[in-house]
Amino acid sequence: MITQGDVITIAKEAIYTIIVSSAPLLLISLIVGLVISIFQTVTSIQEQTLTFVPKIIAVFLGIMLFGPWMLDIMSNYMTRLWTDFSIYLS
Repeated sequence: MITQGDVITIAKEAIYTIIVSSAPLLLISLIVGLVISIFQTVTSIQEQTLTFVPKIIAVFLGIMLFGPWMLDIMSNYMTRLWTDFSIYLS
């Protein structure tokens, strides 16, 4: 039988997996946004699309670069979860 502690452990591991796998893309978006903001401040250009297009391209490149690693992290979590499934039923 699954206990409250088991549910909390599964939820904690799921949240940790989400944070670890999304961190590279969030950092890329943050850095590109900061660079674009500094560029806009220096040049006094206030175009809204100037911030979104480079972020989208950078995140897309980040997905191409970090995608296999992110998939591996998530696959390992799901494999571990399904492997322990019989423990939660008994």
